[in-house]
Amino acid sequence: MIIPARAVLPVIAFITTLAASRTAPAETPAPPSSSSRRPPKVGWQQALARATARNPSAIVAAQEIERASGLVREARASWLPALTGNGTYTRLDSPRTTGGVVATPANVWNANLALTVPLVAPLAWTNDAHARDNREVAKVSAGDVRRQLATAVARAYLTVLLQHKQLDVVVRARQTALAHYDYAHTRERVGLGNGIDDARAEQELRTDEAQVKNAETSLVRAQSALAILLSEEDLVDVEDDVGLAAVPDSGGAIDDARARRRDVQLLTARQTAAAHLRRDEWAYYAPSLLAQVQAFRETPTLVAPGSGWQAQLVLSIPFFDGGYRYGVGQERRAVEAEAQAQLDGLLRQVSVEIRSAFAVVHNADDSLASARAAAAAAATAATLADKSYRAGASTNIEVIDAERVARDAASQVAIAEDAARQARLDLLLATGAFP
Repeated sequence: MIIPARAVLPVIAFITTLAASRTAPAETPAPPSSSSRRPPKVGWQQALARATARNPSAIVAAQEIERASGLVREARASWLPALTGNGTYTRLDSPRTTGGVVATPANVWNANLALTVPLVAPLAWTNDAHARDNREVAKVSAGDVRRQLATAVARAYLTVLLQHKQLDVVVRARQTALAHYDYAHTRERVGLGNGIDDARAEQELRTDEAQVKNAETSLVRAQSALAILLSEEDLVDVEDDVGLAAVPDSGGAIDDARARRRDVQLLTARQTAAAHLRRDEWAYYAPSLLAQVQAFRETPTLVAPGSGWQAQLVLSIPFFDGGYRYGVGQERRAVEAEAQAQLDGLLRQVSVEIRSAFAVVHNADDSLASARAAAAAAATAATLADKSYRAGASTNIEVIDAERVARDAASQVAIAEDAARQARLDLLLATGAFP
């Protein structure tokens, strides 16, 4: 029997009202409730500052500067004057006599002060200069560690933000699927629907519920990764506010990056230190001159007074050392060549990274615009498919397909937004504008 459309429409309207007003069926689980305790939120700049202050890598880098400063003081001490005091007491079994005269008493005391002044100390001078070079390398290295740490924190922050977007997408999809299941299930119970529509609607709902759980798991993992970088003891969340700087101008970006990027500065400092090491090979061939002055007071003996002083100059000329100096020179020339090769390679890499980063930012912006347009069209199609199904003009297959396409399109928008942010972050890193 064919039922006229004008007779069916009032019944469908009644079912729609009933489905909208009724609660979810007993077999349909309620949406999972969110935890009453939400992780505390940190802002963009706050996360970067907290990582620099508390992350073990940043703390170790700062202590490396202190260690290098200590090594500078150690190296400097080798060419500064040194004053030492000594005291001895000697007990003999009996006094030593010569012709009935005591030459050495049984108890002998001796105390002296010794002053050593390096007058010419080429090797100590060059070691001091090299220690200062290493301290500069440690300072620049600490800056590069902070750059790497800020990069890791920024990417983790953007990942948490992306997972929030993905969770929002699947939660909205679950809500839509729940409404569709309510409607299909109600129609089937009042005898106007069929079991196939009801089963398909329930399957879509269960699939969305599983995706919600997967999205929640991914969010927790991303929050955990960020918390570890920030040296927190519990999960942390983020604010939907990414403070990335504006895209720099392409003109002169390569030259600016080569001057201000921390990794370039680090390799430059290492190359400079290696060049200084190779330049100062001469110190191994140069003579050294020491001045030593000693004042003493001791138990007088037949041949030694009770007090006095002495001074001497000690000249040391290295004639042959078994080839050690030649090995040092060979090693330092190789180290300098390696440092120069690494620096040249990084400078070429900077040029490639900047050119590609500008292209990636442009493509990511275009992709984001297209993804947003596609999501808007998919949402419209899903709304029209639902209306058509409720009016009896289509099956719920079209509704489910439209909902899946809308969900996927919304997820692609979140991915495209993240890709656009990541592209800007890569460009700022390539140009040295971040952090």
